[in-house]
Order: sequence, then structure tokens, then C-alpha cells
Amino acid sequence: MVCNLSFKSASVPNDWKIANVTPIFKKGSRGDPGNYRLVSLMSVLGKLVETIVKNKIVRHPEEQKLLSKSQHGFCKGKSCLPNLLEFFEGVNKHVDKGDPVDIFYLDFQKAFDKVPHQRLLHKLHCHGIRGKILSWIENWLKDREQRVGINGKFSEWRGVTSGGPQGSVLGPVLSNLFIHDLEKGVNSEVAKFADDPKLLKIVKTKADCEELRKDLTKLSDGATKWQMKFNADKCKVMHIGKNNPSYAYNMMGANLATTNQEKDLGVIVDSSLKTSTQCAVAVKKANRMLGIIKKGIENKLENILLPLYKSMVLPHLECCIQMWSPSQKRYTGISKGSEKGN
Repeated sequence: MVCNLSFKSASVPNDWKIANVTPIFKKGSRGDPGNYRLVSLMSVLGKLVETIVKNKIVRHPEEQKLLSKSQHGFCKGKSCLPNLLEFFEGVNKHVDKGDPVDIFYLDFQKAFDKVPHQRLLHKLHCHGIRGKILSWIENWLKDREQRVGINGKFSEWRGVTSGGPQGSVLGPVLSNLFIHDLEKGVNSEVAKFADDPKLLKIVKTKADCEELRKDLTKLSDGATKWQMKFNADKCKVMHIGKNNPSYAYNMMGANLATTNQEKDLGVIVDSSLKTSTQCAVAVKKANRMLGIIKKGIENKLENILLPLYKSMVLPHLECCIQMWSPSQKRYTGISKGSEKGN
């Protein structure tokens, strides 16, 4: 009855609009607040209703083919693996032909948190999402409050003036719709996973470099127009292929850093396109988990160890392995020391 009343009146109870925010450490210095992902813990009933709205919204872009093929995040039938396979299939084809390739890893500044509400509603209206659904979303975004909780201590309640709460069901879908036309007018190949876009282009001559610089300008100008800015300090370029001229690039007045290795959706990509580093890292993580199981589990029965192995060790060895499948025998198994320990 509450759910039906919420839809009919296009209003959301205040209890569904409040959230306790839990900071989850990502990487870097633990003393830097910017190195934490803020996940909102909200009403379960509210998230259930969000799921109903999300399913309704998702069908519309699929039927009308509104979302670009470059988007793989939070899309039905797509995931990290197809994103990596499709993108790097193109990279390998170019390199096999002897063409130098530049890949750009771009990063938004707090993308989910900075989506402006009114502009988001305008885009949804333009996409054909209207009526009570749009009114419900508008009410869902309005008058939200959150507070940060650490070790049972909470901050004061603060209003949320932009973005969708991380941890919500509806937030990622709305963000996808907001940035789906990010690459409009861009000639280079673009692949996106949620708010993490990659840019690819063959760069043989200075003219190719200038065209790529124009594409970077179009992306940054388009993002700024919709009040979404790139974090130039975290944007990087990787030069791949023999005789790559390794041109310098800049975005929003800042020079982009050059990288030889980058973690792309959990997989370490090397400018040489070799997978040895990713293999070594995966084996190291798997060995670490084997050590934890060996030291922490006294009963070594098969019915206890096998589920632990499948849930704690195998995921490190199988995650996107179709992308980095070892080509050398020394990377096809876990180290001998771990095998003896088991």
C-alpha cells in the first residue's frame, strides 16, 4: 500500500531520503578524505521501490536505443569483461598492423556526487521519461539528507544538493543516462564503464595528434557544459606500439601524465600488451588468500576447504581471465610453495 501510494502521489517518504554514509577506503593515504568511497546506507523498502522504478526506466532506453554502444556499466548483458575484450581487440588489431596507438584513461571529479539535479531531470525529459515517473524521480532527489558514521559516531545531518547517493539502486542508471552522449562529435573510439571512459586513436602523424587533442577538448567542454569536470591530475595517456611518436597532451590547461601500466577495471594493462604483471599480481593475491586459509582454518576437511577455495582464491585467478589468459607456462598456476602448503 505504501509503495502504490508513493507511485500514485509521485512522492517519496522522508525516511527513504535519509542515509548514513559509510566511508570505504580505496587506496593511497588513509589520512586523505579523497581516498575514500562514500557508500550510503538507506531504507531497504525505499531501495525496493527504486528497483521497480529502475526496471521501468531501463526498458525505455533499451527499446528506444538511447544508450550508446560504448557504455558497459550497469547495462543488461554487459560487464567489465566485454568492455575489456571489445576495446583491446581493436588495440591489438592496430598494433598487429604496425600502427602506433594512444589510449587515454579519463577520470571524472566525483561523477556520481556532482550530477546537477535540474539538468539531469531535463535530460530525462528529453529522453522521453516523463509523467509520474519523472515527478517521482524529482521528488526522490529533492530534500535528501545524509550524515557520516564512523565507529558508532555520527556527524550532523547535511542536505544533498547534487548527485545520486552511492549505494542506491537508481543512482547509477540515472548517471548513465546523464553521460550517455559524452562522446557526441568525437571521432576517436570511446569505451565507457559507468563514469570511467577510455579513448583510443591511431597516432601516426602530427595531424592525428591534433585531431586527438580536439577530441579531448570536445570531451572536456561537453562535460563542463553539463557541470561535470574531468580530474586532469588522474587522467593518463598510454603510448602503445613501435615507433609511437609519444606526443604530449593536455586537458583543461594541465599536462596529462604518461603511464606504462594502468589498472583497467581490475586488470593491469601494460604498454607492451604483455600480461606477465597481471598474472604475477593475481597469483600473489591468490597465494595470500591460501595463506590466510591455511593459518586460520584448523579443520582441513575437503567440505570446508573447497568452498573457501572457490570463494576466496579462485575469484582472483578467474576474474576477467579471458582478457589476460597466461601465454607462458610459468604463469599458468600458483607458485610451488603454495601447492606444497596445501
